[in-house]
Amino acid sequence: MFDALWVSTTAVTLAEMGDKTQLLALMLAARWRKPWSIVAGIAVATVVNHALAGALGAWLTQWLVPDALRWIVGGSFLVVAAWMLIPDKLDDDEIKLPPGGVFIATVVAFFLAEMGDKTQVATVVLAARFDSLWQVVAGTTAGMLLANAPVVFMGDKLTRQLPLVWINRGAAVVFALLGVVTLMW
Repeated sequence: MFDALWVSTTAVTLAEMGDKTQLLALMLAARWRKPWSIVAGIAVATVVNHALAGALGAWLTQWLVPDALRWIVGGSFLVVAAWMLIPDKLDDDEIKLPPGGVFIATVVAFFLAEMGDKTQVATVVLAARFDSLWQVVAGTTAGMLLANAPVVFMGDKLTRQLPLVWINRGAAVVFALLGVVTLMW
């Protein structure tokens, strides 16, 4: 019943490890030290961004025949799996923070950083794979918060202790398995 929620949460939590938005969360936390405002901004930006991405995925299911959709979704999971093996980096000139407070700066920065990101693409694919858009968006948002909130609250101590290469490889395996399972059914 809650497969979409569980799979979406797990997939995005793993995909977000070492991602540029996780680096952005660390940068924002180090710069402003207002963790609750930053986490709230991440949540708002993610809900809006992933709801739009999920709506695109759900829309695609209405226009594609089931076999074509299965191949596109399965192939997309495999592409995201390969993409997980490419490490992200955050360039200082990549993110322009607007005036107006930590919350607004975080919302804008995270929304823009998520555009075309692995987790946004994964949200489109997950919404195309599962029938419950709200579970996908709730799951991807929960996954984003599970990966980023500890970074905001615990800073770089946490990121130095996590073997990001192995976490990225684990996420790649999860997406590859989702791709294979989708292609088989």
